[in-house]
Amino acid sequence: MSLTRRSLVEYAAAHFGWRRAYGDTTEIDSLLNEQALTAYTEAADHAALATAKNTDALAVQPGVLDVRGRVLADVLYLEGVLTGARNRGLDPQLIERLDAAVDHGHELTVLLADTVRTTAAVHAAS
Repeated sequence: MSLTRRSLVEYAAAHFGWRRAYGDTTEIDSLLNEQALTAYTEAADHAALATAKNTDALAVQPGVLDVRGRVLADVLYLEGVLTGARNRGLDPQLIERLDAAVDHGHELTVLLADTVRTTAAVHAAS
């Protein structure tokens, strides 16, 4: 399926709250590569914009706070997926990977919260 057609199908499915599952690791690898390519392409602009915009610690704070909120929401979603996988007795390897992702996500939210606190502390000290 072409990228354009797949994108349209996925857009329509997402509009109705559906998500497509993939049973082929080759297709998964292709999708993961597309995600990475998109993210890194967009990240190239972020560095220049952040350099111009983030002139002091308080300027950094809103962006980091926004990221923490999105990460926390996604981690809590994954925690629900993990609970469902456990309750359904799904493969232990899948449960182990989900558990590790949830733990890592919670650690990331703590680090981001500490970073937000640091922006305020640095500002107060100056």
